[in-house]
Amino acid sequence: MKKLLLLIALLFSLCSVAQNEQLAQYYYDKGDFEKAKISYQELLESVPQNLQYFVRTVDCLQQLQQFDVAEKAIAIQLNKYRQASVLVEMGYNYQLQKNESKAKAFYDQALDRINQNPYEVYGVAATFEKKVLLDYALKAYEAAEIKMPNLTFNYQKGLLYGQMGNMEKMVDTFLEEAYVNPQNEVLIQNQMSRYMTGEGESTFSDLLRKALIVRVQKNQDVFWNQYLSWFYMQQKEFSKSFIQEKAIYKRNPISLSNIVNLAQTCIEEEDNDTAINALQFVLENAKDRDLLLQANLYLMKMKIDKALPKDYPMIQTELEALLKEYEIGPFSLSLQLMQAHFTAFNLNKPEAARAIIKKAMDLPLNDYQKADAKMELADILLFEQKFNQALLYYSQIELDLKNDVLAHEASLKAAKTSYFKADFTWALKQFKELKSASTQLIANDALEYFLLINDNTVADSTQTALKEFAKGDYLLYQNRNEEAIAQFQLVLKNFKGNEIESVALLRLGKIQEKLGNFPLALSEYQTIIDKHSDGIYIDEALYFSAEIYNKKLKEPERAKPLYEKVLFDHQDSIYFVEARKSFRILRGDTNILP
Repeated sequence: MKKLLLLIALLFSLCSVAQNEQLAQYYYDKGDFEKAKISYQELLESVPQNLQYFVRTVDCLQQLQQFDVAEKAIAIQLNKYRQASVLVEMGYNYQLQKNESKAKAFYDQALDRINQNPYEVYGVAATFEKKVLLDYALKAYEAAEIKMPNLTFNYQKGLLYGQMGNMEKMVDTFLEEAYVNPQNEVLIQNQMSRYMTGEGESTFSDLLRKALIVRVQKNQDVFWNQYLSWFYMQQKEFSKSFIQEKAIYKRNPISLSNIVNLAQTCIEEEDNDTAINALQFVLENAKDRDLLLQANLYLMKMKIDKALPKDYPMIQTELEALLKEYEIGPFSLSLQLMQAHFTAFNLNKPEAARAIIKKAMDLPLNDYQKADAKMELADILLFEQKFNQALLYYSQIELDLKNDVLAHEASLKAAKTSYFKADFTWALKQFKELKSASTQLIANDALEYFLLINDNTVADSTQTALKEFAKGDYLLYQNRNEEAIAQFQLVLKNFKGNEIESVALLRLGKIQEKLGNFPLALSEYQTIIDKHSDGIYIDEALYFSAEIYNKKLKEPERAKPLYEKVLFDHQDSIYFVEARKSFRILRGDTNILP
């Protein structure tokens, strides 16, 4: 019973401290430093050794300009616990009073304590950083490195150089740390990526590019080729990344998986020339059957995506030849599913496609392979307007692989199925849940459809326009592009001036882009720019137009003002970062080096 009572008392005490801490934080955030001071003093009395409560108490006293009281509190803390970081607090208290000489004296004492005990660096440097005394924080790390040569603080120093605006030192320090401690490479790359997408991007990227090229030229270690390849990937200069990856492979021919991954990224970013070159290199050099199959799959997908009906017989022959080479079995499942998809969506033979999948599902597949096969079967059933059967298979995947990315993809496809069959209430509920999916692509897709249904239901409670629009989207799903164009044009004719008009124009623009009719695509986007400049699709119309001029028509001068408009008028756009990068390159901010 005594133990139980003691436990209850302890829990009550912990809850009380937590509540008091929340109250103190509330007053502090609100700027009511008098009440915050009292609350933190009470907390400090209950837990005297808590440095955070002490620092906040002193901070409140300084905010209230009670510097003498703060000095006494700091002196008591220093005598009692002898922490070197408290010397920094005393120095800062003098600095706030413009007494620079006394402040410097205490800062120097804190640095001297590091010379006596290098492990004091962690508290001292962190306190200097919190006070934005970056030069002193740097000195603290340097002092510790002298005393402990086996330790390096390059990562912390690199961050400090970045905050101080010394980008050259930041780059050199980070690269040195990455080379000496490869386990920190990803951490460092993440930090550098932030600078490559922030303000001053062009200056930082140029410095990093030069530093990496110098290291590649001076040092034969493939580490620097790998780092330069990573840099070019961040800059979307994929052909240059491929040059580095080839150099890496020729000097160390262990794996071609990086080149396959590069090709995949190139496909996603529509750099098809580099993707094809990379995949051909894999086919010429790989001996691993997995990589060979993967490379062939990517090449076939690119061919199918660009194919016209006249190309279909050749593609069908190539698929059959590949299946003969790799044989029918679990290993070649992805190739079998590709053949089934092509048979249904391109050759318009869904029954034959289902037969291919049914045969594949008789193979000894693992759970993920079964899910892949079911997904393709559901897609084909949806193609045939067999909505309920498609939903059944999507639901099975959701149940079989709960919380997996594949399950979320099945959920998204199930939501789209409900949308296609005009069950907008159920579809809206599903899209709303998927907006917070862990996979960004799924979340973005779900958000797009959620806004589409929600906005056009508010504008038209009968959902008449939305039903006609969904028919167009379903025709797009079935790869019936010309019929989809006719349907969206009908929507524009019958619902002129309605909420649905701008998104119908956007769909038409994307279809014309897909078909390579760039002037027609630009015309659709221009109508959005001219007539729907206050709508939610204006940033997309501007960005897509800029991309066509820049990458398809090779007219950069016409692209530049469109990118610029995204930058100045649509800073919340998901295309903002890419628009800024493209605009700066076109403007000539970045020196393009080899």
